[in-house]
Amino acid sequence: MAIVEIQGLSKWYGEVIGVSNVSARIAPGVIGLLGPNGAGKTTLLKLLTGQLEADTGVVKIDGHPVWNNSSIYEVLGFCPDQETFYETLSGEEFLTYMARLHGQPKAKAIETAKETLAIMGLDREAARKPIGAYSKGMRQRIKFAQAILHDPQVLFLDEPFSGMDPIGRHECAERIRQYGQAGKTILVSSHILHEVEEMTNRILVLNHGLLLAEGEVQEIRELIDEQPRHVRIVTPERQRLSNLLVGFSEVHSLSFGETSDELIVQTLSPDQFYSRFNEIVLDRQIPVDQLITLDDNLQSVFEYLVK
Repeated sequence: MAIVEIQGLSKWYGEVIGVSNVSARIAPGVIGLLGPNGAGKTTLLKLLTGQLEADTGVVKIDGHPVWNNSSIYEVLGFCPDQETFYETLSGEEFLTYMARLHGQPKAKAIETAKETLAIMGLDREAARKPIGAYSKGMRQRIKFAQAILHDPQVLFLDEPFSGMDPIGRHECAERIRQYGQAGKTILVSSHILHEVEEMTNRILVLNHGLLLAEGEVQEIRELIDEQPRHVRIVTPERQRLSNLLVGFSEVHSLSFGETSDELIVQTLSPDQFYSRFNEIVLDRQIPVDQLITLDDNLQSVFEYLVK
């Protein structure tokens, strides 16, 4: 089980900041790398994979520096956002070649290529077809395949779902979850937030090269004190309940929803609000059909952080 350590990592392109003083510790499991376009995600991944030399700081995998250390690629797999293929090679030929680069003898490399193609759902027809004739989704699958064929302990995936159809995205997300459960360390860069949320609740949020947050979504949401929670309540006694809630010091504001039984509450003290809310509902016998916190999800946390 490999641990990735990032210590004071910075990279500049002239006067432009790529990443600035980023420090983090990535433990086994799946963690999402999130940020808007231009946030520095790809630069960070290139630093983590030893493709770029940091101006300051260091990246270590299991205590070994990544930069200028080719032996690290025995335990590291990378699925880049960009595409660079030998277009005339078939999928099987390409993966066989990649396995040979990892030191596998020819017979073993051919076997590994076939097994990995099957894992990625690429059938015999696709295996024999030139990559230049692949669809975008198939190219993503073969790119993912080359990252996992040597069974690495650490996987860095840059927008691995780009161009995939919903079935392909679901299959790859499920495979990533399984790898994380097996103890591999996986960092997934993606802008498809709901799919990241299905794989993990652990995130790194990057913007303008700065690490804004690291940890579990709920923990990060708890630290965003200045942003009120929005709670949706559905009750047939909306007016009566709203009259009672107006007196709560924990209630920042109240508004009616789109339906006649919907109430939206904003609170800056959710724990105190829920405690008093439960007491008053039980004491006054007010029926409540639904109670949902609207912005404890990844989308809302991400939007708050990058504002």
